[in-house]
Amino acid sequence: MSIETFEMERMQSTWENVVDYDMSESGVRPLTLRELVGMGFDLEAFLDVPLGYSQSNGTIELRERIAALYPGSTIDHVEVTNGTSEANYLIALSQIRAGDLVAMQVPNYMQMPGVARSLGAEVRTFHLRTDRACEPDWDAFERAVTPKTRLLYLSNPNNPTGSVLSDASMARIVARCEQTGTWLLSDEVYLGAEIDGPRTRSFWGMSDRVIVTSGLSKAYGIPGVRVGWLVGPPSLAAECWTQHDYVTIGPNKMSDRIARVAVNAANRERCYARTGAILRQNLPIAREWVASFGGRLTWTEPKAGAIGLMRYAAETPSLAIAERVRIHQSTLIVPGSHVGIEGHLRIWLGGREDFLREGLRRIGLELKELFD
Repeated sequence: MSIETFEMERMQSTWENVVDYDMSESGVRPLTLRELVGMGFDLEAFLDVPLGYSQSNGTIELRERIAALYPGSTIDHVEVTNGTSEANYLIALSQIRAGDLVAMQVPNYMQMPGVARSLGAEVRTFHLRTDRACEPDWDAFERAVTPKTRLLYLSNPNNPTGSVLSDASMARIVARCEQTGTWLLSDEVYLGAEIDGPRTRSFWGMSDRVIVTSGLSKAYGIPGVRVGWLVGPPSLAAECWTQHDYVTIGPNKMSDRIARVAVNAANRERCYARTGAILRQNLPIAREWVASFGGRLTWTEPKAGAIGLMRYAAETPSLAIAERVRIHQSTLIVPGSHVGIEGHLRIWLGGREDFLREGLRRIGLELKELFD
């Protein structure tokens, strides 16, 4: 199977540990193991646990706790994976065949197009319209989701705009998928990372055609343990488990134990509250920075998540700007071309205040030179 380079991930893995300021991240600053001990992870007891294989689809206890987040689901609806990206990958491997159509909302996390094309599928996209509160372009949506469309992939809250679909839009998307017989894959890894306002509604339970993926990396602030999950019909979860056996087999033992602590109801809310507090502190800093460009840099402020998607007033390709910022300022940002929308830059908002201010200052030096 030939697969194209995942440009954003390759750029990050190449440079994120080399630059002085990594502003390409997408979650809040991570929790420490000490903080997780404070939430109930018994590190002392775990020191005596033999580091053998864990249950490959997730321990029963962890799957029970995840299933409790999705009303009507059971442990047989859940597959635990190495991050949300592996959950998305297993769904693609198990469901997409050569000749299928795959629909995708853009901008987005651009994992699915490369995987789908490697499996012989055609990818059709539809944009979220910034002039309509990031609601879908419905004409393009209906061209993308047809009776030949096997899978629709979207993220809600959206990565990277931070926008949240309205209830009416969600219902319209579900109705179309039921009409066309399309699987609706909703990546909900940012659910719980709301800056203000109510908790984002999950697509789970709106249709038998819905599959949800999520994990600990974004709203929970625990990316390093690499725990994600998928929730779907038991037959689909079983097919994904079959694919899992051929890929990474299963999550590691310590990560499974940590995840059981994190998804506990009280701890989950503690993680979400911590994430929200970081973002509420940082948003005004980013807002002031954007305003300093006098309209040459604009954005729609995110409702959830730790990313700012900035539109800049210049003809220079976004990759060229990102390279300039990296080389001249030792600062890494994500070009819009890597998230499906040229003319934009994706900038991290989830770090410490001093880190954020200095990272934005460095990016600003290059942008102001570009605009002058």
